[in-house]
Amino acid sequence: MNRTHFFPATAAGTGPARLSGAGPVPVTAARFRAACPDCRGRFELAAAALRLAIGATRRTTFYTFTCPDCGASVRKPAGERIIELLTGGGVRTLRLHTAPQRPGPPARHPASP
Repeated sequence: MNRTHFFPATAAGTGPARLSGAGPVPVTAARFRAACPDCRGRFELAAAALRLAIGATRRTTFYTFTCPDCGASVRKPAGERIIELLTGGGVRTLRLHTAPQRPGPPARHPASP
């Protein structure tokens, strides 16, 4: 099974900065290392090149990107650590919601003759 190792890049200026007497400053130039399972290319992606979807289950929580080498659309599962890295690095996040349950009795269907 091909796995994408996903870590924040270690280039200067990509980590949270601290100002004297201030809290952390949001990261705006974060880059992430990734690899394509199709062409096996290795590269760095800016936060804007990634999308994170957080669903109700592990199956519906994933991140996506387009491989800059071969153009393949890549979708990978995202565990807690990946979610933390991506959201902390400014990756756009979509929260997937399930349809709300309607209160009351279940819908009745007419019986067949």
